[in-house]
Amino acid sequence: MSAADSPVDFSAWIGRTEEAQDHLSHNLIKRIAATFGEPVPAHGEALPPLWQWCFFQEPVFESQLGIDGHPARGGFLPPADNRNRMWAGGRVEFIQPLTVGADAHRLSTILHIEEKHGRTGSLLFVTVRHDYSQHGELCVREEQDIVYREPNPPKLTSGEPPAQGDWSETIEPTPTLLFRYSAVTFNGHRIHYDYPYVTETEGYPGLVVHGPMIATFNLRAFIRANPDKRVRHFAYRGVRPLNVPTPFRVGGRIVEPGKAQLWAPVEHSLMLRHTDPPTVLLQVVPAGHCPGFSHSLMSTHTSPSQTVPVGHGAAQEHS
Repeated sequence: MSAADSPVDFSAWIGRTEEAQDHLSHNLIKRIAATFGEPVPAHGEALPPLWQWCFFQEPVFESQLGIDGHPARGGFLPPADNRNRMWAGGRVEFIQPLTVGADAHRLSTILHIEEKHGRTGSLLFVTVRHDYSQHGELCVREEQDIVYREPNPPKLTSGEPPAQGDWSETIEPTPTLLFRYSAVTFNGHRIHYDYPYVTETEGYPGLVVHGPMIATFNLRAFIRANPDKRVRHFAYRGVRPLNVPTPFRVGGRIVEPGKAQLWAPVEHSLMLRHTDPPTVLLQVVPAGHCPGFSHSLMSTHTSPSQTVPVGHGAAQEHS
């Protein structure tokens, strides 16, 4: 069902834009690096991939938050009252590095709104494009897929195990890790830090690991294992939640020249569907000459990498 066919007319939101300015400050970058256990990029160096998600966060008063801790609906994004918000997936194009210690600009545009109805009720899908620029030049272009779903028990069943990978790292999520990532992203979503809320109200077995943080860990693991390659495009889609304290692995494999698949499974559950494997598109560059991709980089799970909207699936990953 398109925006035009929905019982609610969302057409006024399509094409809406929002601009934000931020300074890629050394103090916040030190906190991000501490959260991930990484060296701190120096002033003038490249911002590690996906660290831009910790910036451009609008400081909203608590009185303007919904019961789930997200900002109340109906501002830049369309109203979706009485629904749970999820960061469903996205696509990122790395054009040139953002620079630490410099001012940056983000232009956000609502590209697509679609409402679907399935076995779990109504789902509202919203695709937002973010253009990150410095000194008037486009550095990163991203499309973020957001889904609002009616409250119902989360999808926790497991999928098939991933294929044999070429690299793998184990992540042991803790409440402290989730709290610190919520802090550096100014994310008030209660599923990441409020145990009674996430278990009793939303029905999860434990605190939910941030989808963007998993993505950052996954991409970091790829870059550590492939220092001679530069990521050009990165796409990901959440299918299953990961919860504290269950460890999960970030790994992947090169499937063909210029293309890799990444995943983030736990011992008996998958974050990404084996039938829709995550991928990144790569560019091989000389070792030691990877602008914007130093050894302090991060990761996440990904799906077919492209820079145009993909079909919206039953994504289950939370922001």
